[in-house]
Amino acid sequence: MTTISPITADDRPAWDALWQGYLTFYESDVPAEVSESTFQRILADDHIHGALARDEQGHPIGLVHWLTHPATWTTKVYCYLEDLFVAPEARGQGVGESLIGHVRDWARVFGATKVYWLTADDNATARSLYDRVATSTGFVHYEIELQP
Repeated sequence: MTTISPITADDRPAWDALWQGYLTFYESDVPAEVSESTFQRILADDHIHGALARDEQGHPIGLVHWLTHPATWTTKVYCYLEDLFVAPEARGQGVGESLIGHVRDWARVFGATKVYWLTADDNATARSLYDRVATSTGFVHYEIELQP
């Protein structure tokens, strides 16, 4: 049985391994200071929140990060699920769905009106899960990279 719990300072090595797996999956890299800042902000549990999934033996097998923000279409907030990763050996066992469910339940208690996220268009495996647990909005994502 998978358990989900908030990330703690003691989880740093496990979080690092999963975080690096996530970045590798998306063929990305972030500077060490960004990873350090991200972890510290997750621990502060103020703007960015995080949880780990663990297997029956207590080994970390997945992570999720999320945040809330005000919105113009509601007087409440939206919840943005920013990062979701399940270790390759744990995929297909319901871990991703459990992590999404954890964020959904947290957001409901927090008072958010919806949970939303983005994924790569060609991420067919993840999208099959997302199609089961959420509604595709049909929107296309654009962004402008701003350099300091």
